[in-house]
Amino acid sequence: MKLHVFHETSYRYDQLIRRSIQMLRMTPPKTQRQHIVYWQLDLPGKATAWTDAFGNPCHCLVLENPRQDIVLRARGTVELNNADQGEPEGLVPHTVFLRPTKLTSVDTAIANFIEPFRATVKSRPYMGLHDVMLALLERMPYETGITHVGDSASQSFAKGKGVCQDHTHVFLACARYLGLPARYVSGYLHSAQNEQVASHAWAEAWVGNRWIGYDVSNSTDADQGHIRLAHGLDYEDASPVRGVRIGGGSETMHSYAKVESGHHTQQ
Repeated sequence: MKLHVFHETSYRYDQLIRRSIQMLRMTPPKTQRQHIVYWQLDLPGKATAWTDAFGNPCHCLVLENPRQDIVLRARGTVELNNADQGEPEGLVPHTVFLRPTKLTSVDTAIANFIEPFRATVKSRPYMGLHDVMLALLERMPYETGITHVGDSASQSFAKGKGVCQDHTHVFLACARYLGLPARYVSGYLHSAQNEQVASHAWAEAWVGNRWIGYDVSNSTDADQGHIRLAHGLDYEDASPVRGVRIGGGSETMHSYAKVESGHHTQQ
């Protein structure tokens, strides 16, 4: 299946920015499941390409001319092969992904929620994590505007609702608490039945000898129309854009992503 992607993130400031540095993870890697037919970044300056510690393709964009807006665009075509479920270990040993972070730490409420699943996850990890996924979405229905990008797993779990980033962080906290390595994945999603935006996030857990994807927000395996951009311990390792700036005052950010196939368009 070939999917065509357009992704634009724009920043507008009420004062001039004197200097900015942004780390971009907006280029999908080639994997067993995805082949990059074509990909292009349209940026307001020259960017240096590099690969981070997790093996994610990255670009460093440094802007030193005063400006009041920054527009970042990515576009391309990715061909997905859904015949092979899961991903191999990769550059980083799977045991690294047992480590909790400030965004995926377990508090008493999450521990109480996940404890009843311990026996099932131990005996049947693949299906046991499916049960966790379904229970988590029931406990935290998808709703925008409730959580903040910096909320931790415990904060979003306490609010009782959230988006894909929140669902993923809580799932990671649960899986690691039960002794299964799990990692955060950012990317894009194409699905005729999906109500979420095309820019997406999901989790992967180490089951057997493969990374298996769990899309909590859509209560499904992450192997149908999911295009990987980056992975890491949490959102901070895999976010498409992270940066710092000097000047600028107040910031307004807008992000738009579209994923199209030959017969369906998602916005």
